[in-house]
Amino acid sequence: MPAIVTTVLLLTASNVFMTFAWYAHLKDLSHKPWIVAALISWGIALFEYLLQVPANRIGFSVLQLGQLKILQEVITLSVFVPFAVLYMKQPPSLNYLWAGLCLCGAVWFIFRA
Repeated sequence: MPAIVTTVLLLTASNVFMTFAWYAHLKDLSHKPWIVAALISWGIALFEYLLQVPANRIGFSVLQLGQLKILQEVITLSVFVPFAVLYMKQPPSLNYLWAGLCLCGAVWFIFRA
């Protein structure tokens, strides 16, 4: 599998874990003390790091650091929007579209020759 594909797949999976680690406690653990939410989030984040670190190492073999970072941000928004709408039941917002368009501009600038 090409390094860029492996990187994207690993970063996507890591973002799913991280999004849940960062935000799911707002819905699922709101009745628990914050320290409980933090410890559970850290446990979830461990899986994120087990995917993110290899993804960045593989990605850095074919991408420049800035390209790797912008790729990560695009993936983050791509994971966050469905999470916010479907899991957290937040209403869809045009702000997600505008943020996505801004990221498209960032992708263009960082990946242009």
